[in-house]
Amino acid sequence: MSRKLNMLLGAGAIVAGYVAYNIIPNLFYRRGFTRHEMDLLTIAAHRGGAGLGLENTLSGIENGIAAGADVIEIDVRLTNDEEVVVCHDRSIDRTTNGVGNIDELTLAEIQSFKVTDASGNTVSECMPTLADVLETVAGRCKLLIEIKHEEGKYAIERKVVELVHKYNACDSVAIQSFSDESLAEIHRLDPSIRLEKLLVFRLKGLPAIFDGGLSVFDYGKYSHVSSFNFYYRSVTRSMIETLHRHGKEVKIWTLAGPGDTPHLPVDGIITDRPDLWRENRRK
Repeated sequence: MSRKLNMLLGAGAIVAGYVAYNIIPNLFYRRGFTRHEMDLLTIAAHRGGAGLGLENTLSGIENGIAAGADVIEIDVRLTNDEEVVVCHDRSIDRTTNGVGNIDELTLAEIQSFKVTDASGNTVSECMPTLADVLETVAGRCKLLIEIKHEEGKYAIERKVVELVHKYNACDSVAIQSFSDESLAEIHRLDPSIRLEKLLVFRLKGLPAIFDGGLSVFDYGKYSHVSSFNFYYRSVTRSMIETLHRHGKEVKIWTLAGPGDTPHLPVDGIITDRPDLWRENRRK
């Protein structure tokens, strides 16, 4: 076996060990929250409330609002003609009856296709723009915008900030991303916009996080970030308490109902089923 392969296997084993070290304690936390605890949680409807209808669509967003979500979470990408559309995937293949990558298509081309449901049936809706969503939400609840950032390109950050200002939504919008560069660019463009850092896990005992790649972690680097949003199986009570001591909030993603959720002192949850959380609140 070659030395290079040995090194790769060794590195993989170290990472796997750290992942297990972080995740295993989470498996033993009790599940669920009291009604009082749920009153204090921010409930964010993932992709508008993907468990209630069509993800990242205007009808789906209406479902999320009707279900009582405090926050509507959406994903945004930039088209070939620099329009901001609402879609999780890089391509339109899964969610519409068209094909192609969003950054290679114009808005007109994308909106010539219709959204499809989970069974592949076509509905009457087209993929919405961020402008459509800002008009639809119109301050009825908060909006959490996840920027899908292309490395080395910053046009989407500028466009998102322009739209947030155009619709006077600075006080009701937060922006999240896995990309440190994207968050830094938003902060440069408008330091008043709330920022939230997406990550999968933090390596316990090491100044590193995994956010699609390994990144250096220190509080100075993330001074402009208000909340750290973790994959729900990878965060521990001690991590949350440490982040709280540094004045940071913590959210966890992506969840179904409260009965399946580790009992942790988080500030918010990002869920496909905001209705299941709302119905268990006292108010």
